[in-house]
Amino acid sequence: MTSPVNRVESLAEELELETMLLGRHLIPLRRPHADDDRVLERSGYTLLSRIRAQGLMSINELSEALRLDVSTLNRQTAALRKSGYLERVADPEGGIARKFRVTQPGIEQLEADRRANTNGLVQILSHWPEADVDQFVTLLRRFNSDIEARGGRQPWPRNPSD
Repeated sequence: MTSPVNRVESLAEELELETMLLGRHLIPLRRPHADDDRVLERSGYTLLSRIRAQGLMSINELSEALRLDVSTLNRQTAALRKSGYLERVADPEGGIARKFRVTQPGIEQLEADRRANTNGLVQILSHWPEADVDQFVTLLRRFNSDIEARGGRQPWPRNPSD
């Protein structure tokens, strides 16, 4: 008979594989055409999403929130600034550090990518019973929230009704 600890370890191994595959499978869902280069890279999508959800953020705030080193974020934010999706602005509270703000073209690209992501997910989930989709979302939110809490990360800004 399998002990509960061994069963959790076995399931964790399966979950590790499935979460890796999930990340891999979601990217093609976003690209309606193989040559579509207007889709944000995953890092850009994540950065723009976080800044859009939280509001103006400094490089140090991004580093703390995303648990990425400043040099990595400098490269990522520079690429987004070059694309016109992100801009640096003075801290409206008078702080020394400049903040990042998503530009209107950045908002438009982020929303286009979000629609493409959502449409791809709808195609996959359309045959699932609504209760299964609801349970999947609930459990995935709980899973992500527990990861954030365990790692001491700032919770990702979520819709208050969630």
